[in-house]
Amino acid sequence: MKPIVYSRGQALPGILAQRIVILDGAMGTMTQRFKLAESDYRGERFAEHPRDVKNNGDLLSLTQPGVIRDIHEAYLAAGADIIETNTFGATRIAQDDYDLGDLAGEMNRASARLARAACDKFSTPDKPRFVAGALGPTPRTASISPDVNDPGARNVDFEQLRAAYYEQVEALVNGGVDLLLVETIFDTLNAKAALFAIDEYFEKSGQRLPIIISGTVTDASGRILSGQTVAAFWYSVRHAQPLAVGLNCALGAALMRPYIQELARVAPETFISCYPNAGLPNPMSETGFDETPEVTSRLLHDFAAEGLVNIVGGCCGTTPEHIAAIRNAVAPLPARSLQRGYFYKEAA
Repeated sequence: MKPIVYSRGQALPGILAQRIVILDGAMGTMTQRFKLAESDYRGERFAEHPRDVKNNGDLLSLTQPGVIRDIHEAYLAAGADIIETNTFGATRIAQDDYDLGDLAGEMNRASARLARAACDKFSTPDKPRFVAGALGPTPRTASISPDVNDPGARNVDFEQLRAAYYEQVEALVNGGVDLLLVETIFDTLNAKAALFAIDEYFEKSGQRLPIIISGTVTDASGRILSGQTVAAFWYSVRHAQPLAVGLNCALGAALMRPYIQELARVAPETFISCYPNAGLPNPMSETGFDETPEVTSRLLHDFAAEGLVNIVGGCCGTTPEHIAAIRNAVAPLPARSLQRGYFYKEAA
């Protein structure tokens, strides 16, 4: 298999081979700290919009860019090497729920530029920072019926997903991202549409950015929602030759361990990422979860000590405090080794 040469993010493979890289934490958890009202989400531009938009976090890149900038900078100050764009739900499909689908491209470009400016502000020659264009799963699934009485029913198809993801990828790359992160995958068919769109964009544009693919195991069955085991999930997306593959979100670090172990075993040719949520729901906690920065960082330290991971960070419920603790916990430990050069070629 011919090694990939990247047009952006060329330094990442070399850095990942040398040390564990830190990804940022949750965007939604941080926006909740600002206690924004409906009027804040709307801003002046959408004051008369006919649908409620509160909790449409992607819209904040247009109406409250200062909030998103401050969150990015807080994670960078905590030690994040990679920050995600505020675009988890910024596909036309997801934004149609708010009657804002036509703004998907603008949202992605604005979000990428905000993250790019924050990274450029914090980057140094010995510690470059990278922007990951975040592609979420959309609120629809191509593999599972939304109607329990009609197993064959679908509310989205592959072509609709492909087109939406292509629009998102194009806008993210034009906005200045260094890599693309297909994350929180609960349906491998949705992910395949995203990966198809990414490859289509690469072919048309002549660019090729690193890709990270991250699935989510939804419960103790060890499967993603559409039914695949961790190993089957990897074999289904391996053709995309990602820089890294991993798991994120649904489980805290304590419950995620056996699935990260399995992924590290079946994918020796690529780097492994892991960004769990902050444990189990806990209404008494500030973040709504029960794993404190100390608990999460200790668990991820153990993952690193076992040689399982190359990229670590946080998902739902995690904060800059979590990211700083994780950074300190894994800093002394070596990166997971792999079959070097199989999916990528280091920059000269």
